[in-house]
Amino acid sequence: MITIYHNPRCSKSREGIAYLEEKGISFDVIKYLDAPLSKEEIMAVLKKLNIPAMELVRTKEAIWKEQFAGEALTEEKIIEILAQNPKLIERPIVVHDHRAVIARPTEKIDEIL
Repeated sequence: MITIYHNPRCSKSREGIAYLEEKGISFDVIKYLDAPLSKEEIMAVLKKLNIPAMELVRTKEAIWKEQFAGEALTEEKIIEILAQNPKLIERPIVVHDHRAVIARPTEKIDEIL
């Protein structure tokens, strides 16, 4: 099963959904701003992405710039920040079984299909 972590206000996220629909692929949608991910869920997604937490952070967001930029943060602290501030999570994330991609560009989804 495929899951997409989606923010309806994000054009790239909407493109990810459209891409899966065009390919006729069924998927589940998790609106992670409405149902924020726990620290454990973020760790599981990071493991599937095979990236450090910092690569999941939207560093251009005001929240990040004003509160966290330039700080020496541990992996655990970054995950905690993401759990408390889901807006900082890069999107869309598409998960298929034990693999995941940040679908920017959208065609990256093909890497896990």
